[in-house]
Amino acid sequence: MRDPNSLFLFFAGEIFNQFTTERMGAEANGSSSSLNFLIYGRTGWIGGILGKLCAAQGIPYTYGSGRLEDRRSLVADLDSVKPSHVFNAAGVTGRPNVDWCESHKVETIRTNVVGTLTLADVCKERGLVLINYATGCIFEYDSGHPLGSGLGFKEEDTLTSPVHSTPRQRLWSESSFTLHRFIPVEELLKNYENVCTLRVRMPISSDLSNPRNFITKITRYEKVVDIPNSMTILDELLPISLEMAKRNLTGIWNFTNPGEFVDPSFTWKNFTLEEQAKVIVAPRSNNELDATKLKTEFPEMLSIKESLVKFVFEPNKKTEIKG
Repeated sequence: MRDPNSLFLFFAGEIFNQFTTERMGAEANGSSSSLNFLIYGRTGWIGGILGKLCAAQGIPYTYGSGRLEDRRSLVADLDSVKPSHVFNAAGVTGRPNVDWCESHKVETIRTNVVGTLTLADVCKERGLVLINYATGCIFEYDSGHPLGSGLGFKEEDTLTSPVHSTPRQRLWSESSFTLHRFIPVEELLKNYENVCTLRVRMPISSDLSNPRNFITKITRYEKVVDIPNSMTILDELLPISLEMAKRNLTGIWNFTNPGEFVDPSFTWKNFTLEEQAKVIVAPRSNNELDATKLKTEFPEMLSIKESLVKFVFEPNKKTEIKG
């Protein structure tokens, strides 16, 4: 089955504005010659890739053994590893999809909310930058960011309750737990100047055998909702996240590739949000993120089309995705 949603991969970042880059003082973590990364999320997709990237770059790294919600175990990790930076790629995303979280709310809160905040606080006490791989699924197209307008949500935008004038907005507002659980975490993390929050969306990588890969996942669906969304090419952006640590960047960042890509050669069966709602538990977020801030800091970052060609399509010319 061909990939329907790669038909329209839509990304933010058309306009470049001036902004103030947020940085932690280099003195807090030493020079680039003394890097030593502590990574949480060894068994996860992103965490596994981070370890490989560190190995390839010759950066010493250790996977944390402590549980995020257990403060004492996190302190023990820091005492043992003495890291220069900490990366949080651990978290509950649900298997096979986010619907799992709706029936496992306590487990989700324990790791994604309590655990993340505990790790941020422990790192704050040590003066350590925490690179936190979060989510951009905290917005929904609204009157200020209409579908197809090219106006993406920026880092400083906050989610407000929309006027529920359309079925799509009503579906969004009613998804109180699965989607909105991320909002208070990001809001609270704003108080920690040592945290770098990366808003990842619908991640894609060159590994088409990975069931978490959005391209691989979407090809197995019989029907999809044809709505443009911002997405993240991991092969390009995860190395950038390591560089962000080296630069001691903090604050909130829309972690998606800019631009727009349309592939008319793919076909798909479409269905409405109302039809989709009948077969899922947690309504999905649909939005465009403005990647201006990231593009300005890293002007070499490719557009979504260029990134897909270089990091996904070219390496997989002879690879067939099995649905």
